[in-house]
Amino acid sequence: MTASVVRGCTGPEDIARNLSLVREEIVDTAAKLDKQQIAGVARHLVRPGKVFVAGAGRSGLVLRMAAMRLMHLGLTVHVAGDTTTPAIASGDLLLVASGSGTTSGVVTSAETAAGAGARIAAFTTNAASPLAELADALVIIPAAQKTDHGSGVSRQYSGSLFEQVLFLATEAVFQSLWDNADVPADELWLRHANLE
Repeated sequence: MTASVVRGCTGPEDIARNLSLVREEIVDTAAKLDKQQIAGVARHLVRPGKVFVAGAGRSGLVLRMAAMRLMHLGLTVHVAGDTTTPAIASGDLLLVASGSGTTSGVVTSAETAAGAGARIAAFTTNAASPLAELADALVIIPAAQKTDHGSGVSRQYSGSLFEQVLFLATEAVFQSLWDNADVPADELWLRHANLE
């Protein structure tokens, strides 16, 4: 098996065109988000209990970034699968993301959380998915799924638009919670990792 080879050079015109493509797709998709749905996630985050995040691949990486921001706010946050992550329990919140809403590990995490009496906040493109059915708070991101290569929803590759808008949505949640916390940035910074 041989690796793909990218042929030719990429010039500044290519970069400019694709910066515009990515920016416009993100702006258009973010404008279609249901702000009430996102506010519902924020309301779950301010309730008592620990917060857990679970996602696979690039969606999981976005949720790790969100976990860091929520920790900066002073929430007790854990990343599912890390060695020191405790058991989820009743009253806790599981924050999950899967474009398809069918990613097996993510759905299994949500089923486990539901069985433990925890709440579930989910981001997906698929309102009819198993993940959506488990969610107490659901945000539908109107982007292409990673295997949707021909619908015209996005010209970007394999779920990129979902992940980009997921990042914007989680950052908007953080910013909104922080706006209402009346805590200066210097205080949040004291919680930033110092064992880097």
